[in-house]
Amino acid sequence: MYTRSAIFILLGVALGACSETISNSQGSGALPPVPEQIVALAASNQDLATARLRPEDNCYWYMHSGPVEDTLLPLRTSGGNPICVKPTA
Repeated sequence: MYTRSAIFILLGVALGACSETISNSQGSGALPPVPEQIVALAASNQDLATARLRPEDNCYWYMHSGPVEDTLLPLRTSGGNPICVKPTA
């Protein structure tokens, strides 16, 4: 009984150590720069150095570093609207 509990605790700690890595489509780990138009629209309390365009929704997202974990959040204007682009096709 005690061994099973210890296994579950160790499993939880091991899974809690996983994190998402930011990378671009080339896989080099470096993010392409955010266009100046997007920088001008973005509210000031967001980390533009980690911002990137996600092809799933054509919106810009950035990595917010909180006190407990890092979270991917939508890049927003000072009015609170998400910053998205029209798909090219």
